[in-house]
Amino acid sequence: MKATPLSNCERRFLLRAVEERKRLDGRQCYDYRSVRISFGADYGCCIVELGKTRVLAQVSCELVPPKPNRPTEGILFFNLELSPMAAPGFEPGRQSELLVKLNRLIERCLRNSKCVDTESLCIVAGEKVWQIRLDLHLLNHDGNIIDAASIAGIVALCHFRRPDVSVQGEEVTVYAPEERDPVPLSIHHMPICVSFAFFQQGTYLLVDPSEREERVMDGLLVIAMNKHREICTIQSSGGIMLVKDQVLRCSKITAVKVAEITELIQKALENDQKVRKEGGKFGFAESIPNQKITAFKMESAAVNTNNVEEQAEEIITKADPPSEVFAKPILRTAGTAQIGEGIENSWGDLEESEREEAAEEEGESEATAFECQTMETEDTSTMRETKKDEPIVLSDSEEEEVVILEPQELPRKTRTQTNLKQENTSKRAFNKRRRKKRAAY
Repeated sequence: MKATPLSNCERRFLLRAVEERKRLDGRQCYDYRSVRISFGADYGCCIVELGKTRVLAQVSCELVPPKPNRPTEGILFFNLELSPMAAPGFEPGRQSELLVKLNRLIERCLRNSKCVDTESLCIVAGEKVWQIRLDLHLLNHDGNIIDAASIAGIVALCHFRRPDVSVQGEEVTVYAPEERDPVPLSIHHMPICVSFAFFQQGTYLLVDPSEREERVMDGLLVIAMNKHREICTIQSSGGIMLVKDQVLRCSKITAVKVAEITELIQKALENDQKVRKEGGKFGFAESIPNQKITAFKMESAAVNTNNVEEQAEEIITKADPPSEVFAKPILRTAGTAQIGEGIENSWGDLEESEREEAAEEEGESEATAFECQTMETEDTSTMRETKKDEPIVLSDSEEEEVVILEPQELPRKTRTQTNLKQENTSKRAFNKRRRKKRAAY
């Protein structure tokens, strides 16, 4: 996927802003974006943020045979990856021209400047040496990749610790971090790249260009320097002709910026080492500000429990007296009560259709009740008549008189009456519940 091209309006706007000595993010022409360094839980892992450009650096090591032409020197390997996660214009698995240029520039900055003592990486001459591998991953692209990558690379190399090794005869023993403390690399100096963007054939100059400024620039000058004002490498691209005075002016600006960044790196390394020695919390999660995390990250505060009763009495005396007006309970139906005005019926009165249904149900209930009373009176009268006409059978024995009454079947109407009563009671209960629910809503 190709990057979205700039429109002519955007291009003219950016060039006009550069001519007026203005930048989109509010910086001055020679201002550098803020640099933020955070370390991982393991040695040799760090993330460097240059504005919104983020680069992850990871250093690893292994024992390998040395190169035949350098039997007493270790091996340094550098690799920079540009993934589509950083910008949609980067394609995975394909080395673009930009990627090749950046890798070569990082190798010249870190390897050719001899910032790492490769002879200290030798264990057995001609047989075993340490191979130090530096992997750089671009997490977000907002311009000036080379500066962020050079800072991340040198910070990761300074932060890295290799395992300790002992040699006895031909036997080489590599100790775990639990057995012996890891050994840091021997770093001679810290080369840092500073980029300069030129506009209109070198007429205008900007330090640390952003991603949009890189699209409209005419040329780029990269100077790698350490705090001792030693130029490690210099590269110009874009096909512009620079005057000697312009290069000298850029080198003076580079010396100031490199001194500031080197001091920042040393402070970050010292703080991380201090936290690790004290046994405090460290890593990427601890480097995130507290404001961006929930209450689990809040610092514990001491609570003074002395003179609690006196303080409570003072608060009560200063507080306003309670109001004398109390809400009266409102009885809606039997067995329920309401205090306050928060549960008023928001549905208003019942609709006309519901009123008609309620009137019909009341009329039906009255009719069924009247029928039940008439049926009960008829049943009682029939029972009395049958009792009068029933014969009484007397036994001939001289013992007690026994009266045998024939069992009479109950009329079928009583069963239907009980069923009607149950149905009426269930209907009434259902109607009451529905009215209560509507009143509640």
